[in-house]
Amino acid sequence: MQLDAGVETKKNGEKKMSEKKAASKGADAALEKKAAKARGSKKMSDKLSAVGAIGHAISTEVQKVIIGKSHVIDNVMINILSNGNLLFEDYPGLAKTLMTNTFADALGCDFKRVQFTPDLLPADITGTNIYDAKKGEFSFKPGPIFCNLLLSDEINRAPPKTQAALLEAMQEYQVTVGTVTHKLPAPFLTMATQNPVEQEGTYPLPEAQLDRFMFKMSVGYPDRADEDEILARRIARKKDAVEVEIITDPARVVAMQQAIEDVYVDPAVRMYMVEIVSRTREDPRVLVGSSPRGSQALLKTSRAAAAMRGRDFVTPDDVKSIATLAVSHRLILKPEHQIKGLENDEIVSDILRQVPVPTV
Repeated sequence: MQLDAGVETKKNGEKKMSEKKAASKGADAALEKKAAKARGSKKMSDKLSAVGAIGHAISTEVQKVIIGKSHVIDNVMINILSNGNLLFEDYPGLAKTLMTNTFADALGCDFKRVQFTPDLLPADITGTNIYDAKKGEFSFKPGPIFCNLLLSDEINRAPPKTQAALLEAMQEYQVTVGTVTHKLPAPFLTMATQNPVEQEGTYPLPEAQLDRFMFKMSVGYPDRADEDEILARRIARKKDAVEVEIITDPARVVAMQQAIEDVYVDPAVRMYMVEIVSRTREDPRVLVGSSPRGSQALLKTSRAAAAMRGRDFVTPDDVKSIATLAVSHRLILKPEHQIKGLENDEIVSDILRQVPVPTV
């Protein structure tokens, strides 16, 4: 009898799963029809297909260097297409710096690295006005921030005054020195790293700065097979450096970012994003929920995720796939829950399970 009951339960579970998949396919088909109607022409869809193809080519090139982290690489590419800043929080030696450098090479972008230290000054990043004795006037000498991709290594080791020097650049893509504002080259984005273990001699990033990062993510340790592959490839090439092919250029990256704006977002999917973010503010375990910048991050990155997956419309699965990366670092938990060891990711995961998925 128990065996029969177990078989029956399994059949019911499989039936529900099959019905869920069928409903999901039906919803995707409905979204595709709406996207086609909103699109009005095939040209727009072809443009987005090209974005997906170039994005995958870049990801494939990076995977020649970074082994076994295809999901991380795809998420970094989604972040770049969304024109957002990225924060890596992970242990030393997990290829955070190498990944950033490799992406810059594949993108054909100008890359600069700043090692953040306690004695680093804002002018060391933004640049400064230098007096020219011959001309009898001050001239501006640009700092390393004037590039396409800036690596802010160990960003939490610099004092708050220096960290704040990045705020304007991260949000408005410009730098003000004295009374003069200087535009940064396009595209511009910051990839920052910090070590979650070493807290001595560090300055926690202020909430205003954390909120300006589109994604916060980790790379993670490779498994045994991937680590063996890393060693095998190092032996085969007989040198540390890896040759990376340039796939695109800054102008095309900007065009790809602009093309993402054409990805269709159904009102029901849009309200799904709003509901996820709103519930972070209502959760009794959360002291400060996500700002509207969080819902904008969901919108931008879910569009980029859809394009990377060969679609010109956003599905709820696109939103789910990036919600934790885009929202969790914007939350501040109540002290009693921080003491218990509750993680921000757990809050967002709970909300994703609770919010009804829209049926279009």
